[in-house]
Amino acid sequence: HLNTNLTLVIYHSLCVPSGVTEWTSWFNIDHPGGNGDYERLEAIRFYYRERICARPTAMEARTTDWVAAADTGEVVHSSLEKGFWCINKEQPHGRVCSNYHVRFQCPPVQSYWTDWSEWGPCSTTVCNDVGIQVRQRKCVSAQPMPLLFVPACIGHHAERKECSTPPCTAKWSPWGPWGSCSVTCGGGRRTRRRTCVRTSEKVQCSGRPAEVQKCGKGPCPAKCQLKCAEGHPSEDCSICTCADHVVFGDIQTVTGVPVAGATVALTSHPKVISTLTDKKGQFTLSGICSSSQRKCAFMPSTEKPYIVKHPEDKVRYEGGRVLLCCSATGLPAPDKYHWYHNGTLLDKNVYKYGEDLLLRDLKLEQSGDYYCKTSNPAGSVKSSPAHLTVIAKESPACNSTPETHLVRLPMDCVQPGTHSKYYNAGRCPHNKCPGSLDFDMRCRDGDGFCCGVQEMESRIIDCGTYKLPIRAVIHCSCQKCVQPTVLVRGRVAAADNNEPLRFGHIYIGKDRVGITGYQGGFTLQITPDTQRLVVNFVDPTQTFIDTPKVFIFDKKGGSIYHNVKVMRKQIPIDINPRETNFIDLGEIKGEDPIGQIVIPPNSFYKDNGETYEGTVKASVTFIDPRNITTAAAAPGDLNFVDEEGDMLPLRTYGMFSVDFRDETSKEVLGAGAVQVLLDTQHVKMQEHIPTMKLWSLNPDTGVWEEESNFSYSTTTAGGRGRNKREERTFLIGNMEIRERRLFNLDVPENRRCYVKVRAYMSDKFLPNEQLEGVVISLINLEPKPGYSSNPRAWGRFDSVLTGPNGACLPAFCDAMRPDAYTAYVTAILGGEELEAAPSSPKMNPNIIGVSQPYLDKLDYQRSDHEDPALKKTAFRINLAKPNQNNLDETNGPIYPYQNLLACENAPVDSNHFRFFRVEKDKYEYNVVPFEENDLTTWTRDYLSWWPNPQEFRACYIKVKIYGQKEVMVRSRNLGGTHPQTRGKLYGIRDIRSTRDMREANTSAACVEFKCGGMLFDQAEVDRSLISIIPQGSCRRIGTNGLLQEYLIKHPPVAQNNESHAFTMLAPVDPLGHNYGIYTVTDQNPRVAKEIAIGRCFDGTSDGFSREMKSDYGVALTFMCPEKKINRESLFQRLQTNPGQTLSQMARDMREMEGLQVQRSSTQVVAFPSEQSGRTQSRRASSVSRRRTSVRAQQRQ
Repeated sequence: HLNTNLTLVIYHSLCVPSGVTEWTSWFNIDHPGGNGDYERLEAIRFYYRERICARPTAMEARTTDWVAAADTGEVVHSSLEKGFWCINKEQPHGRVCSNYHVRFQCPPVQSYWTDWSEWGPCSTTVCNDVGIQVRQRKCVSAQPMPLLFVPACIGHHAERKECSTPPCTAKWSPWGPWGSCSVTCGGGRRTRRRTCVRTSEKVQCSGRPAEVQKCGKGPCPAKCQLKCAEGHPSEDCSICTCADHVVFGDIQTVTGVPVAGATVALTSHPKVISTLTDKKGQFTLSGICSSSQRKCAFMPSTEKPYIVKHPEDKVRYEGGRVLLCCSATGLPAPDKYHWYHNGTLLDKNVYKYGEDLLLRDLKLEQSGDYYCKTSNPAGSVKSSPAHLTVIAKESPACNSTPETHLVRLPMDCVQPGTHSKYYNAGRCPHNKCPGSLDFDMRCRDGDGFCCGVQEMESRIIDCGTYKLPIRAVIHCSCQKCVQPTVLVRGRVAAADNNEPLRFGHIYIGKDRVGITGYQGGFTLQITPDTQRLVVNFVDPTQTFIDTPKVFIFDKKGGSIYHNVKVMRKQIPIDINPRETNFIDLGEIKGEDPIGQIVIPPNSFYKDNGETYEGTVKASVTFIDPRNITTAAAAPGDLNFVDEEGDMLPLRTYGMFSVDFRDETSKEVLGAGAVQVLLDTQHVKMQEHIPTMKLWSLNPDTGVWEEESNFSYSTTTAGGRGRNKREERTFLIGNMEIRERRLFNLDVPENRRCYVKVRAYMSDKFLPNEQLEGVVISLINLEPKPGYSSNPRAWGRFDSVLTGPNGACLPAFCDAMRPDAYTAYVTAILGGEELEAAPSSPKMNPNIIGVSQPYLDKLDYQRSDHEDPALKKTAFRINLAKPNQNNLDETNGPIYPYQNLLACENAPVDSNHFRFFRVEKDKYEYNVVPFEENDLTTWTRDYLSWWPNPQEFRACYIKVKIYGQKEVMVRSRNLGGTHPQTRGKLYGIRDIRSTRDMREANTSAACVEFKCGGMLFDQAEVDRSLISIIPQGSCRRIGTNGLLQEYLIKHPPVAQNNESHAFTMLAPVDPLGHNYGIYTVTDQNPRVAKEIAIGRCFDGTSDGFSREMKSDYGVALTFMCPEKKINRESLFQRLQTNPGQTLSQMARDMREMEGLQVQRSSTQVVAFPSEQSGRTQSRRASSVSRRRTSVRAQQRQ
């Protein structure tokens, strides 16, 4: 049944009389997954409260394929009060609801009454009396107008009615609960009470306010029957106690470190905490008789400190004050904080600091970096540094003169005189201002102030054949900072076969913040004060191991995409807990395991401390560094915090996840006194053996923490899958498996460097076309054979985000041998892999970005160096530590670890490695300049391409090209219907069409255009005037019928008299692939564009493709034939056959002379004779000049 409340669409002509209603834009806030599609009016108002009127008069619903709801055959419901909804289970034949969007029609009047309020209280409160009730309504203007001009509403603003109060009453309240009995045995009494509730003093309750009842009638029990050989029974008669007996003990980790704050209990009463250990790990238990055989259970409660609140960057004027805050967690809680300024400890007696540092009467020399350090018995940790800028009182916080900012002009724009392809539009420096803070003693300043645009002016760029407008910055000042939305996106999939982690739980700390989608996708919004983002992915089906990841993110608002890999859990095996069990670590075919886990008999225990004796389901998943494909699945970020609180890198020899469970109840089991054996034949660097340690991962912090050292021993290894028992040399470590389940065989590595990498918009590698927000990943590979190890083994995985000056990636390097360490480097931007600079067929230092002879030493090779069929998206290099005595190696691209600042501040002409976007021949021009990788550069202007810095809507149109060559297609975007922008340019977009590999002589282009909709003032819609113009000799041969029908039914209609182009007013509605229009809204412009382009390539409204499909979802079709050359040019003929060409030219000239004479005697001309004579004279002189030139050529 189709609800008949759905209205038909009535389209009005362009000349609309005043008072006629207008339809809103289309809304689609739900999708038909789950129970159905719900376009609730309440939810639409929540998201778009300014876009819909209070009392719609009509509603229209259509599917995203533009099918009216009445034509779908689906059971739907609608109401002007509730909205529109479709329920899946109501559909016939097991169908599911379509994806609907709705729009509403608003009333034509300027003013209207609001709904009546609830009736007010009765004017009298005395019982059994008569009074008056009032309700009211307000006259509301639909448009903001001065009060005197608001049309009055017809009717009264208030209504009254008579009311009466109920009769006077007196009632008892319910009886209260019975009180406690006066005795526990032998007989006693208990009481309960109630109160009289009266509406008038004139009435009374009848009855008693209290009741008394007998209780405790049972006989009193006999005295405790517990017989104690020593001491006496406890008060609850559960154990024997000896008041003068004391048990002393201490608790240590497997490495011998005292455990402070551990809870101690008797195993017979594990939930009753008897005592806690002191700072030395020692405890005492009083009252334990010496004759009793009682066991103690303990749970360690020490945890290394972790910073949860970092100090933040701040700017203040000289003489002001500032508060820097720091807070850490840990067990026990850290109680000692120390603050440092530029690495120097501040005197606590002078500054009187604790967690917070207060600086008063600021001076210029107090500018710099501040960080805090805190500790507890388990360790120390340092916060991230915060930069304090102190500005002199007379100095401006923001330089009013804009910086130079070169904007690249269109390819066909050539400025006369300079012939420059760039124009200086200016921009304001990216620095914070003190601003007018309402309160300067907060940990986080309230409204931030930044150096921003105060004034812009319109200029005209002379491009030779046409003029190009631009808005240039002429004055900067302190403005409120644009607060962009910081997002982290990605996809979680298996490391072995790319199977998505469907509906996995996502945790940040202890809080679950979301789930992954059906394809493993996820989106996280990050709070502005986040310094270190640790995200834990948990598979509720237990198919994959829990994987904590430390994500990098862009605080400027760029949406960073992460391709997350997770390891599949090993199939559980059954083991007998009463026997010694061996579990191999590493199962690469044809190679020995890296090590073993040895579990002694009777080592498994339950959560309550009870020894477990049933069958154990054991699953141990090993992340083997000999398999390079597992590098991306490494949990955490392979860092640890040393005794000084500094975070330092680790080099791994393998990680493993353990999962021991009760076969019946599936309860997770712990294991004590477990040994880990590491086969030394896999440790090729002998200096690593003494420093090898066993680590466990803290899933909340993403930091690896030390479990134990390894001892050097020769032993016999055996276990499952081995054909024979062998005597080998092993490193043996001890651990206990409790709440942590991820372990690591690592060594701290002090041979460290930084690698400089930049990303560019194209393979031209122009300095002003660097890309920010690109995720550069570096995998440290094992040294080559003959020096260290298998070249396929990896030791570390790091990712860094590119900024305005590229990125510096940490890596292991060696000064003795260039090939001791190698690295594999990749780059991803929004899920798109960037291409590395080529290394074949010939090594070109100018393209790679590294000069000789250092380039040969680094042995740069792109991934397709030896096999052209491979992808071009990575490169491999030797990590040769630079020799500071060699001038050729002091300019990058590899920098010593202590020269991080030199790497970060390196000029663009210094050595560096390069990536670039594969997408070529693409150009974007905005009249109001905006950097999409830095959302803080958004400017409030009517001509801004993106009208809202919090919501970005990308629109694309698909253009099909018939022709042998790809064609550049341009969109020219002007203001259309808004009075502030009508006829003014928003911007230009150029894109070269992409070849359809499945169809000959066919290509297609996805061209961005300026979306229609509200501008930044949210006052009026602008339907942008869009012109789609293919470059070259092209002719439009087809237009999408649905698109054409939509444009006709939504006037005004733009004129399309020219066959070589197409013009339209941009649709306000989010049309889909059936129209050849692709619209995506997102909180990040690059993400919105990437999704829209992927859908456009695929030709669907919900798909994604990187391969152009020109047959699907096309809006416009052009025929662009290639111009055929019918004959050779004069120059070509002179080059190939000069003698014959000159003879032919002479014959042609003689024939021309005869033809001219003939024409002059017989042809009648329509101009005066003197003009005809001048024309013939010009022709004769032209022939004469040709003869002269021919004779000259013959003489030569």
